[in-house]
Amino acid sequence: MFPKNCWYVAAWDHEVQRLHPMRRLLLGEPVVLYRASDGAPVALEDRCCHRHAQLSRGRVRGDIIECAYHGLRFAPDGACVHIPSQEQIPPSARVRSYPVAEKHHWVWIWPGDPALADESRIPDFGVMDHPDWTWRGETLAVAGNAMLVVENLMDLSHLPALHRTTLADTAIPETDIPVDYRIESDRIEVDRWALDTPAPPYFRLLAGFAADARVDRWMNTIYTPPSFVRIDIGAAEAGSGAREGDRSRAVTTWNLNAVTPETGTSAHYFWAQAQDFAGGDPSLSELDFALVHKAFEEDLAVIAGQQENLDLDPAAPRLDLAADRAGLQARRIVERMAREEAG
Repeated sequence: MFPKNCWYVAAWDHEVQRLHPMRRLLLGEPVVLYRASDGAPVALEDRCCHRHAQLSRGRVRGDIIECAYHGLRFAPDGACVHIPSQEQIPPSARVRSYPVAEKHHWVWIWPGDPALADESRIPDFGVMDHPDWTWRGETLAVAGNAMLVVENLMDLSHLPALHRTTLADTAIPETDIPVDYRIESDRIEVDRWALDTPAPPYFRLLAGFAADARVDRWMNTIYTPPSFVRIDIGAAEAGSGAREGDRSRAVTTWNLNAVTPETGTSAHYFWAQAQDFAGGDPSLSELDFALVHKAFEEDLAVIAGQQENLDLDPAAPRLDLAADRAGLQARRIVERMAREEAG
């Protein structure tokens, strides 16, 4: 069960097109997405109120979408405005319309009470809009509950074991380096720093640090509900003041994650990798993206196995370790939000 009075990513901006409606299952609800004549995104229930045909199989006429089965037409507010076989339109002839917003190259949807939809509550993924940053993103299909992805992202202690050939050398061991946890309201921050250490291969490859370079590096994670995780990863010349806020001699990459439940056992995983050091060389951004993409494929294979075992025995006990602290807190926040909505 997921809370609905919050924003979720429904699609990348380029996926939502003017004349080609698309269907997406979001939080167990069928949604059709298209653009009105002014380019604004529209999200409607993808289920005609007449005989439950999928509106996404129909066509867009101006701002209106027409059902392919019997030709009923619906406005962006969900109201039926035309029935070919009769002149009278019953008041009940409508489908649900969802509040939507377009920000940070994503189309966002509010599946809860429309009166509570507030665009200021959309999390900040602004590096994807910044001219000094280069980025690439994609959508991955998750064969598991969305919170399994959130737990995975909040617990980076799995990097050395699972990602031996991809991201293992970026990990900052929790047994060696103190981890700083901060929880303010429903925001969780986990900071990991390693000071005056050899530059790992990841940063030598991408950012050009010398083989004998000494760096201060970090991997800081920010969670905001219901399912957004941003990871600030970087390295700076040792002793240059990065930990105190001076990143003038640093390179930074942001791993940006938005996980939207499809059902209780599947999810849409929207993510991007952004860098402030690629400049005019797109190959650096592509290389960074490829490394993380491969690691995420490894993550999703494990998550699919977790979900398979959960389906077999949802009540099987789990052993919680110290490294699970942030992920467990994130899960509790989401469960509390859902309970409060349910009353």
